[in-house]
Order: sequence, then C-alpha cells, then structure tokens
Amino acid sequence: MLTLFLTVAAVHLIALISPGPDFFFVSQTAVSRSRKEAMMGVLGITGGVMFWAGIALLGLHLIIEKMAWLHNIITVGGGLYLCWMGYQMLRGALKKRDPAQKPPEVELARGGKSFFKGLLTNLANPKAIIYFGSVFSLFVGDNVGSGERWGIFLLIIVETLAWFTVVASLFAMPAMRSGYQRMAKWIDGVAGTLFAGFGIHLIISR
Repeated sequence: MLTLFLTVAAVHLIALISPGPDFFFVSQTAVSRSRKEAMMGVLGITGGVMFWAGIALLGLHLIIEKMAWLHNIITVGGGLYLCWMGYQMLRGALKKRDPAQKPPEVELARGGKSFFKGLLTNLANPKAIIYFGSVFSLFVGDNVGSGERWGIFLLIIVETLAWFTVVASLFAMPAMRSGYQRMAKWIDGVAGTLFAGFGIHLIISR
C-alpha cells in the first residue's frame, strides 16, 4: 500500500508542476492582487481536483469510454472559457498604465470571485479529465480497497493544496509584486495569450 501511495504522490506531483491554466491563474492572481485572493483561487482549484478525483475513483474512465460526446462538450466548453479568461487578461493589459506613472491601487476581488475563478479554471481544463480518466485511473483498479481509495483521495487533495499554496506564497512576495508593478502590462499580456492559446488548442485538437 505504501508503494501505491508513493507512486500516486509522485505522478500527481509531476502533473501539478507541469505549467498549465491552474499554475498561471494562481501566480498571476498572487502578483497582481494579493496572497489572500490567490489562496481563495487555490481553494477553488482544490475543489475542482476533489471533483475530478472523486469521480475518477468512481470510474471516470468508464464514463469517458461510453460517453465520448460528453468529453467533446466539456473540451469545447473548457476551451471557450479559457479563451474568455485570456481575452479578459489581454484587455486588462491594454488598459494598464505606463510603468513610469504611479501604479493604481490594486482592486481586490469581492464575494469569493477568485474562488469561483479557480474552481472554473480547473473544471474547464480537459487536461484534468485526461489525467484523472486515464493516468490516475491506472492506479485505482478493482483490486484497490475502499480504505486505500479514501487515502489516495486525501493524498491528492493535500498535495494539490500544498503545491499551490507554495506557488501563491512565492508569487505574492514583495519582490515579485514589485517586479509585477514594473512589468504588469507585459506579464498580463503573456498570461492572457497563454490562456487563449490553451483554449484554442483544446478546441481544435479535440
């Protein structure tokens, strides 16, 4: 059982550290807003991972095999959402002031907006469906008992929360935020382009 947990932990860590929409959302929120708002986004992303891990343990790969049309709908919908996020970031980048001017006060999100953005960013990422529906499912076959399944579920949640907490804390450091204030237009522009790129890639490669 220990070998199973260590294997799942290693595979999931590799999946987490691979740059994707979740990483760019947390890092961009941390440098442009605050660590608190980034952590709200982290909780949202963790909630999305809880959803995917939960249905993966219940047989997500079987659902994908029998309902390919559902996978296509989720992929296109997720791609469109990521394109919309990219558009919002690009539009914000174009409105940024010249770095020589005094930067405006950072407007914090209200009403848990970052939480829901983090949740939707994760749920809209078909990479999660592919990962949990194939790679992850390899380790939770019929021979894995309910106790081990609950252990794997908790392991995935804790590992996700820990990794993105580190990302949020790192990018919220004063030095990182100061650098962001000097290069906000370019950072937001690159982030927006990446989000839009992720979305377009998902739509055309389904």
